[in-house]
Amino acid sequence: MAIRSENGSSRQDEAARAGWLYYVAGNTQDQIAAKLGVSRQSAQRLVSLAISEGLVKVRLDHPIATCMTLAEKLKSRFALDAVEVVPSDPGNPSTTLGVAEAAAAGIEKWLRSAEPIVMAIGTGRTLKAAIEQLSPMDCPQHKIVSLTGNISPDGSAAYYNVIFTMADLIKARSFPMPLPVIATSPEERAMLHRQAMIQPTLALASQANVTFVGIGDLGPKAPLFLDGFINDAELKALQRAGAVGEICGWAFDRDGRMIEGITNDRVASAPLPSRETSHVVALAMGPAKLPGIRAAVTRRLINGLITDEATASALLEG
Repeated sequence: MAIRSENGSSRQDEAARAGWLYYVAGNTQDQIAAKLGVSRQSAQRLVSLAISEGLVKVRLDHPIATCMTLAEKLKSRFALDAVEVVPSDPGNPSTTLGVAEAAAAGIEKWLRSAEPIVMAIGTGRTLKAAIEQLSPMDCPQHKIVSLTGNISPDGSAAYYNVIFTMADLIKARSFPMPLPVIATSPEERAMLHRQAMIQPTLALASQANVTFVGIGDLGPKAPLFLDGFINDAELKALQRAGAVGEICGWAFDRDGRMIEGITNDRVASAPLPSRETSHVVALAMGPAKLPGIRAAVTRRLINGLITDEATASALLEG
């Protein structure tokens, strides 16, 4: 047994010894008490003192630790309310892997609330992948509302609109938006939004407690273009206007400002809920989406983000 110092060594020195024995050498508090010649309660207090005095620096040697550090840095840099960063798999070309699973867990957490909530849902590949990960649940107390239209240009159901899939899985009241994603003219959009069956859905969307959306890029393989919602001329016009991303069809530039005219005056989606009253969480990862993600967090079009560590690192480097 070690003998306690009789030369008046400071309590901080004792705390440092206790901290080293506990966090580095892996001793129990009983073992620390025996080695320092103190009671178990004193050993416990010394370990606590080592923490409160900042003598202990913990480094978790696991990929998740890096992700958690990146998440905290993103929250601080962009004043976000919530960030989750998942590990990247450099060898996998998927643009949803990890993010979809994390989003599904986040959505389920909200749905487990006993208190009724309104959840608004956007559209897109990542969100669809997330919804497909949901476990069946009975949530009759909640309302799920779509922010986007669910009709493709050819009249078919929009493939990446997830409101009906979600409604089947969680047995909640669902409120689809029976509109085209992009109307043929501003006048048509205004007329559609005046319809008696659309007005309550738009009002409900504005009251959402939490919102989950995707962020689409506006490069050569822009989802809006590939899925037929805009044509090549419109995509090029958006690019010339400086558009770098879109959320629910709303195109914005590198500063997060909405593009004037072109397609934005025909988007039939509901406006994004207020970030002051709703958690607006985007699910997005990958180099193609990086400019849009950066613009969205910089302008605070969203106040929550689920992404991967490679994208998170790139956001912090910019």
